[in-house]
Amino acid sequence: MKYFPFLWATLWRKKIRTLFTLLSIVVAFLLFGVLETVDYAFSHPSVGASGADLLITTNKFSITLPLPFSDAQQIRSVPGVTETTWISWFGGYYQESKNFVFAAPVDTDSYFNLHKGDFIVSDAEMRAYRDTRTGALVNVALMKKFGWTVGDKVPLHSTIWTQKKDGSLDWTFDIVGTFDAKDPIQASQQASTLFFHYELFDEGRSYSKGKVGWFEERVADPAQSAAIANRIDALFENSSDETKTQPAKDFMMAFMKQFGDIGFVLRAILGAVFFALLFLTGNTMMQSVRERVPELAVLKTLGFSDGSVLRLVIAESLLLCVTAALIGLALSYGALPILKQGLQGVELSPIALLPGIGVAVLLGVIVGLPPAVRAMRLNIIAALADKH
Repeated sequence: MKYFPFLWATLWRKKIRTLFTLLSIVVAFLLFGVLETVDYAFSHPSVGASGADLLITTNKFSITLPLPFSDAQQIRSVPGVTETTWISWFGGYYQESKNFVFAAPVDTDSYFNLHKGDFIVSDAEMRAYRDTRTGALVNVALMKKFGWTVGDKVPLHSTIWTQKKDGSLDWTFDIVGTFDAKDPIQASQQASTLFFHYELFDEGRSYSKGKVGWFEERVADPAQSAAIANRIDALFENSSDETKTQPAKDFMMAFMKQFGDIGFVLRAILGAVFFALLFLTGNTMMQSVRERVPELAVLKTLGFSDGSVLRLVIAESLLLCVTAALIGLALSYGALPILKQGLQGVELSPIALLPGIGVAVLLGVIVGLPPAVRAMRLNIIAALADKH
């Protein structure tokens, strides 16, 4: 620490150059923090209150292929399964494609029985939902986002499902109540959700009647989840619609991967950014040492060993990189609430920012080592005679 004032003064010898280099590193680590947090969220999905006792059954070959509704009865007969329900992907949005709404057609009795205790919804609103064919229960966050109120008629445009009566992709629902999730993580995941009746959906769509997207099963003993999953899949092993049953967390991972290899894309972006940053920061450090060759020679004349000079230059590089990285990571931490709004349903954890400190140290050593070695090898007489 006794050399800190010296290192800090040396670092700001060329203020403009150092400032722009610092800002470049800050922006790089801001980007690192944002992308790494998103990558971590997709790689470690959380399902909130729904843990090991919740299984998901999809088509064996792709979650985009539907399953027969009739499978529900056979799944219910599997020992250890306490409840079974089904959901289909609606693919809806409100007014504009950017206004995504996770409109989920569900079977009222089985879905809310399976998720009993997960949701906060009044008895009166649940009765209104049961009694209204076109009724919808809407998450409180989604209501607030679009300024909806109970009693509104909400048109949603499906990207998939046309209506049998007129071929339209527009479906209209009556908001009869609101709901929220008890678990904070689930509350975030449900922020874009609207529930409506599966019966209305199945009768109204122009094709794939009697099909569902996937089944959910609640099991009595989470320790038996794997065995129960195997029993479910064995039921349909030789059918035309073979199944794959897995824990809810694994299903969420597979579902996210339908949008592409998110991790690969994010790592490719980060790799390109840091490759460019290596050249930028490395050039700054090389130029800084080149300008101070006589000064470094003076330090050696005063008794600084070659190893001491090496450590001083590397420490200067570390100070620059780590300081800028901490600022960038702090900014990315501050951006998490904004990211959560844009990635509704995805829980972001600041734990993903911790590797950034290690990356900053590694960056500092890599860019500082070449000029530090050069400084260590300086010949005092030659260096003092260098006018540059």
